[in-house]
Amino acid sequence: MGIIVVSGTGTEIGKTVVTAAVAAAATAAGRSVAILKPAQTGVGPDERGDADEVVRLSGAATSAELGRFPEPLAPNTSARRAGLAPVGPREVAEAARKLAADHDLVLVEGAGGLLVRFDEEGGTLADVASLLDAPVLVVVPAGLGTLNTAALTGEALRARGIEQLGVVVGSWPAAPDLAARCNLADLPESAAAPLLGAVPEGSGSLTPAEFRSAASSWLAPALGGTWDAAAFAEAAGA
Repeated sequence: MGIIVVSGTGTEIGKTVVTAAVAAAATAAGRSVAILKPAQTGVGPDERGDADEVVRLSGAATSAELGRFPEPLAPNTSARRAGLAPVGPREVAEAARKLAADHDLVLVEGAGGLLVRFDEEGGTLADVASLLDAPVLVVVPAGLGTLNTAALTGEALRARGIEQLGVVVGSWPAAPDLAARCNLADLPESAAAPLLGAVPEGSGSLTPAEFRSAASSWLAPALGGTWDAAAFAEAAGA
């Protein structure tokens, strides 16, 4: 897989940290990795963005950001309110292809969920994946409500003929409640895709060395790691 599109079922659920974990595992395996953030919202011109954070944690070779919009809103809304030109799916796909020509793996990290609008024409991250014919890795929260959003995202991908690589829990709690534990068994059925990892909560606060050392243990072999879904579920009491 030369390009993977990383989407969430919502915002603030660990998408950037999961992207960093995948990048760290690939980098540790000797692959050159590029991070592409099509639209960064809610960050000032001199602040670090998500792509910068992924590189800091993972040691990925390259990062690129196509648009930065000040307010923490959907990309199209934030661009419109700031009087800035939005970033459309074709621009994102072109940038991803250029990066793929020089890197073994390109990770395209979306903003929020799969169908958040990028531009006035209604372009979305799903359109980016379609243009690239790239699989989508879906990041989900651990607890109550995630089965519904995972099912909706999976259904939207299948309706568009887009491959869903799998799902990863973006922030696995140190003390998971009943819903979180049950979700380990139920997520693959609801999403109609394999569970490919669980990143512990707070992992983004680790030092880069600590993060890179642990990243492969959070991800299944399909993402370059050693994580085993059945063993993890059993240990969690699922």
